[in-house]
Amino acid sequence: MWLLLMEIATTKVLLFLSSQLVLVAFMFGNTCKTIFEAIVFVFVMHPFDVGDRCVVDGVPLLVEEMNILNTVFLKLNNEKVYYPNSVLSTKPISNYYRSSDMGDTVEFSIDFMTPVEKIGHLKDKINKYIEKNLLHWHPNHSVVVVEIENVNKLKMALYVNHTITFQDSSWPICIELECSSKMIYTLHLLKPPLVNPA
Repeated sequence: MWLLLMEIATTKVLLFLSSQLVLVAFMFGNTCKTIFEAIVFVFVMHPFDVGDRCVVDGVPLLVEEMNILNTVFLKLNNEKVYYPNSVLSTKPISNYYRSSDMGDTVEFSIDFMTPVEKIGHLKDKINKYIEKNLLHWHPNHSVVVVEIENVNKLKMALYVNHTITFQDSSWPICIELECSSKMIYTLHLLKPPLVNPA
């Protein structure tokens, strides 16, 4: 304003300068916002550290490097994936390292007419299997009836907890599939009237 009074600048010059100021604010405003969001993500939210195994968008990843603006992950096949931290701050992230012992569920169906003794035999076999494999499973578990299917089958579920977080394994998906496959195999040992592990 004082420039106008002193007649140093005209309204045309002020209009030009204000338009340039708006342009600069438009260009760098989003950059400043992105940098601020990234700093909040890295230093305040801090959902993982280098070396943590995480799941982002359903993909298991290993955190290789964390920077202010982006994070570098490794996929199972050692492919590097770069995520901007401002994008990561909007995604749900599972962190195996910060998780407690992981749970697992194995669903299966048995014939509705299965005698209670046979179900008790199944529970004993599962219990023996878990006791023999305490390296992978916590001894506390439960076998419950979930629902009745088509009036002729009982849908049951076995709930167990792993003794490790999947951070400790070479790759979490492989261990989970291996342990679950062994559990399903144990369920197959019952023979009929076991209908199908789901």
